[in-house]
Amino acid sequence: MQLEDIRANVSDQDRGRELELADPFTGEPTGLKLTLCGPDSDTARRARLALADRLAELADDTGRVTAENRERARLECLAALVIRWDVKEDGKPVDLSTKAALTLLRVSWVEQQVDAFAADRRNFRSEA
Repeated sequence: MQLEDIRANVSDQDRGRELELADPFTGEPTGLKLTLCGPDSDTARRARLALADRLAELADDTGRVTAENRERARLECLAALVIRWDVKEDGKPVDLSTKAALTLLRVSWVEQQVDAFAADRRNFRSEA
């Protein structure tokens, strides 16, 4: 591996990779597809910085951040990694927005699959 390979992979991770959510009971594909940026992407770096800033804003006078606020900020960070999606409701496409992504990510099994996929660098290996 060369330095240019590393830089190219960081750039490539910003293009994202597709995750199709699996049904939590059967493991079958749900048809819900999200394109996520990788953990080494510039998008992920900016999301982590925004998370740190948000937590600082939410801290009280003693520096404490409630668990609810930490969780909300963490989900906002994860939502920032979703750059495209193919999600339908009542057979109609749902536009991607931070609010819509957060609504989906508040479902525990969805959040767990998205978080695990986004954190696994193997999912973002540059394509040859």
